[in-house]
Amino acid sequence: MPTRIHGISSMATRLVLAELAGAFRARSGVDVAFESIGGVDAAKRVQAGEAYDLAVLDADALDRLAATGRVVADSQVGLVRSGVAIAVRAGAPRPDVSSEEALRRAVLAARSLGHSTGPSGTALLKLFERWSILDEVRPRIVQAPPGVPVGKLVADGQVELGFQQVSEMMNLPGIDVLGPMPPGCEIVSIFSAGLCAASTQPEAVRALINFMHSSDAAEAKRHHGMEPA
Repeated sequence: MPTRIHGISSMATRLVLAELAGAFRARSGVDVAFESIGGVDAAKRVQAGEAYDLAVLDADALDRLAATGRVVADSQVGLVRSGVAIAVRAGAPRPDVSSEEALRRAVLAARSLGHSTGPSGTALLKLFERWSILDEVRPRIVQAPPGVPVGKLVADGQVELGFQQVSEMMNLPGIDVLGPMPPGCEIVSIFSAGLCAASTQPEAVRALINFMHSSDAAEAKRHHGMEPA
């Protein structure tokens, strides 16, 4: 019987995974430790063959790791759907972001715009491109360093309008969350779990993944601003 499962994840899921790891430990006696870092760096470390038992990453990134053999083929299971929220510094004027056109105006008016290094940031740039404003706003865009929440840049005054998963924004001090992306331009990431090929305890890891996917984990996911996938 294993005594510890060692996982790696992106920052967006760190809090919900900590709660689910505790719940799994209480029911199974197996300790679970997640290392949460920037998703791009996490994928690079798994690809480099570092000895993790499982990875919880953006579904597309996990699929790419399965294609290279670093994640066991067909072991990927969707865990959560995580939507992007919009935030300003606490006490700052709150622009209207209730519609796509209102958000576009707010983006054009903002002195600076922040996004993450992950897939949500890529999706945001594609949205700006669809609006035909990417070239205009590009000089004002600030990409948060890997592992640094966009909300911290907002709270510190480095970014006027920040975009990141609501799970990263909801408990961060110093910011006001305006709400999710409006209808027509929602940005939603699916984070999945997969068994790493380097694991020496696949049965225990699969049991953990099954628990995190089960209905028993749904309340924790919603508590952290996500929906079950």
